[in-house]
Order: sequence, then structure tokens, then C-alpha cells
Amino acid sequence: MSTIGAPQRFMVYAPDKVEEGTFEKRLSVRATHLEAVKDKISGGFIRVGGVLLTPESIATPTSEKKMVGSMFICEAENIEEVKKVVESDIYYKAGVWDPERIVILPFQAATPIP
Repeated sequence: MSTIGAPQRFMVYAPDKVEEGTFEKRLSVRATHLEAVKDKISGGFIRVGGVLLTPESIATPTSEKKMVGSMFICEAENIEEVKKVVESDIYYKAGVWDPERIVILPFQAATPIP
């Protein structure tokens, strides 16, 4: 059980749009995204996260990595705080993430999270 006011964990699934040019757009703002999430990681908001890849991306050690979205687990006071962070991200603002398919759900870990 959680204590009122204690940070809750949330899982965020943010798939990229499937339209032409989205991958190139992702690459063009990636450095900005990575710089911005540094503070969220060091501040403890993002506990674990990363890029989602196509299955073909791991077919062989030399396979080209095709990024198709993002996923992270975070800690926040409430889901509204998480939504604000998602909507302020450059991937969201630049139209990389598909806002209609973003999923934010409360998350309870069964294993330790760093």
C-alpha cells in the first residue's frame, strides 16, 4: 500500500508516429531530448528508461538500430505530473511521439528498480 503524498511509480509507453519522416525527425531532436532527460534521471524522476527498437534491430550484431518509440518508468506525485513531463518533451512537441497512442499507467514493480 502507498502512503498519501508519497511518490508513485508510472510506466510510460510513447510510440513514435508511423508517418514518413518521423525517424529522421527523431534523430534531428535526439540530442536535445537526451540533454533534457539528464536532469530527470539525476533528480530521480526517471528510474529506468530507453528507446524501443524493431525486432529486426537485434537480428545480428551489425543490424541497423531502428528506433520506434520510448519507454520509461518514473516516480511522481500523480499521473498529471507525468503527463506534463511527457507533453513538455521535445519528442512530443516535435511530433515524434504519437500522442494518440501514448500510455501512462500506474506501475508496481515485482523486482528491484535502480
